[in-house]
Amino acid sequence: MIAEIIAIGSELLTPFRQDTNSLFLTEKLNELGIEVVHKSVVGDDRAELASVARIALNRTDIVIFMGGLGPTEDDLTRESVAEAMRLPLRRDPDIVAGLYARFAARRIKMTENNSKQADVIAGAAVMPNNNGSAPGQWLEGSYEGKKKVVILLPGPPVELKPMFMEQAYERLRAIAPPAFIATRVLKVALMPESECDSRCAPIYKEHNGVQTTILAGPGDIQLHLKARADTLEEAQELVDVLAEELEDELDERVYSTGGESLEQIVGYYLQMRGATLAVAESCTGGLLAERITSVAGSSRYFLGGAVVYSNELKTAMADVPPLMIAEHGAVSKEVAIALAEGIRKKCKADIGVGVTGIAGPSGGTAEKPVGLMYIAVADGKKTDVIDRKVPGSRDRVRFYATQQALDMVRLKLV
Repeated sequence: MIAEIIAIGSELLTPFRQDTNSLFLTEKLNELGIEVVHKSVVGDDRAELASVARIALNRTDIVIFMGGLGPTEDDLTRESVAEAMRLPLRRDPDIVAGLYARFAARRIKMTENNSKQADVIAGAAVMPNNNGSAPGQWLEGSYEGKKKVVILLPGPPVELKPMFMEQAYERLRAIAPPAFIATRVLKVALMPESECDSRCAPIYKEHNGVQTTILAGPGDIQLHLKARADTLEEAQELVDVLAEELEDELDERVYSTGGESLEQIVGYYLQMRGATLAVAESCTGGLLAERITSVAGSSRYFLGGAVVYSNELKTAMADVPPLMIAEHGAVSKEVAIALAEGIRKKCKADIGVGVTGIAGPSGGTAEKPVGLMYIAVADGKKTDVIDRKVPGSRDRVRFYATQQALDMVRLKLV
């Protein structure tokens, strides 16, 4: 069976609100072997919503609508879905009575517009809302001669999630044919997307039973593998076999095979080696330390460090010689090395990291342009240093620098 999820609300079409419910629903549907093939966001417009509903009903077995079940004029989901399915609405007196009781318990007078929350599509089963006022609806019916399942859920996550799990999940399990979906995520550090795909495509094209998606971010590539089979074991074997072949091809560039973040993996290695870490950051302004400490238990291996934006603090906190800064500049290979070695000694850590660069958007020169960065990692025996020029926004440059630094630590520990 295949499903479509439709998020409703004009606010979701602005930069200020984001649909997160569909991620939760996709995960739960996949657990049941139901694949989500379409997602859409529709504003509070009855004609548009009815049109989108008709398209969804024509192409998928299960259509889930999220939001638009409240009492206001712009809550139009019930009316629009009923129109698309050519079914009447009826007002349920029991729901109306429950709404009056709910308001009375709060000593608030209920306005008449709340009663529209009691409008139920003909043939639908009501799903009570234990965390809000708007009930959901479950409808198994026919559309253009084909059996469909239509689910109406409230928009707030605190209402949607328990309603779905308590009142829709098992119903779906009962009607979904036996099928299982297994997934794997491989994460690759600091490889261009085109290079990654050129190396991986000849391999994953030979695995017709596995869907492969490549997602690219600053200094990070994710390979999402998904397979469907009659048993979970069969599906898992399909993705595992492909994952192993991709790992063999990409070797040490793969830093995670189970979806872990790079900072988590670095933490694992530090704990396995019984090693400690300290950082001295200039252009990243504490972002590296923030990523490291976002992992629970990082106090076992992360000693701390310093944000050394000024030249004076580079000297005071990491013992970078003033003459070195004067001769080579604060953004230089020499200063990055001195930061890594200096902070390692100051904090008495096993490994020290130094980061310096020009994050932009201003401050660059022809010799040292915006996006130039130097990252060094010292362990007392050898200091590795790398320079990179990264195009893009200030946030992108800063994140890439932390990604480079973390991966250098990982490779040194490996």
